[in-house]
Amino acid sequence: MERYFKDRFAALVVRLLAVSSSVLILIMVVGLFLKSKPLLADKALSQVLFSSAWNPMNGKFGLFPFIVSTLEVTAIAMLFAIPICLLSAIFLSEYAPRNVREFVSPVIDLLAGIPPVIYGLWGVIVIVPLVRIVGSWLGKATTGYSLLAGGIILSIMVFPIIISVITEVLRAVPMELRETSLALGATRWETTVHVVLKTALRGIIAAIVLGFSRAFEETMAVLMVVGNVARVPNSLFSPAYPLPALIANNYGEMMSIPLYDSALMLAALFLLVVVGIFNVIAHVALFRLQTGGQHA
Repeated sequence: MERYFKDRFAALVVRLLAVSSSVLILIMVVGLFLKSKPLLADKALSQVLFSSAWNPMNGKFGLFPFIVSTLEVTAIAMLFAIPICLLSAIFLSEYAPRNVREFVSPVIDLLAGIPPVIYGLWGVIVIVPLVRIVGSWLGKATTGYSLLAGGIILSIMVFPIIISVITEVLRAVPMELRETSLALGATRWETTVHVVLKTALRGIIAAIVLGFSRAFEETMAVLMVVGNVARVPNSLFSPAYPLPALIANNYGEMMSIPLYDSALMLAALFLLVVVGIFNVIAHVALFRLQTGGQHA
């Protein structure tokens, strides 16, 4: 009987902790919305989200340049990261010897543990000059602080999470499927492409979505290399100003300006909602993959 009550108590504690985390997110959303209400009461949401005019001193709080910068730098990062991460995960899962996997896995974990500011410093020292050189070769006048520099840094930062998740998803594919394909005369690569990747497709998409969420919300490393200019970028070599950098650079300053605090809270709410949606999509895809594998 004592053991029964202990089990019930432990289950209750775990359930309360799970519910409290969900309630915390809800409280954050409600809090940010309430802080955003003064701006939304003064200006239409569409006017704030789609206006390019950002001049807090004159009461202009258009978030469009920051939203575009966030989306573009994240898209560039994912364009770099997806093929590299997918091929790396295929190698680690399907081709790499055990000793290679045992060496590479801690390195990937180390990359995940490096503080963002270190990535940012490395970007300033290495990536920004490199982008400046590439821009001069292409006839583009640039300081190097640009969308491209931010995209490169972000792609490196999301490598660990995408590679780790995709590798685990690929290794979860039953060995019997591989053996059946090989027995029917398919090559190892054909088996990987047409059997393993197809079976693990939902999990791969989930890994990419998780990586997208990670890149979308990154702050420190990005603001150090993108230039932080409040206008819509017109090329890869143009400076940008993502939403996280906007909040980090300006919150706590000039709060005496009416509606300035509210505008930054609205930007934070937009970030939270978008990241939350993509995380939910990723976890639902992973859950369906797991349940599908169990039923199989």
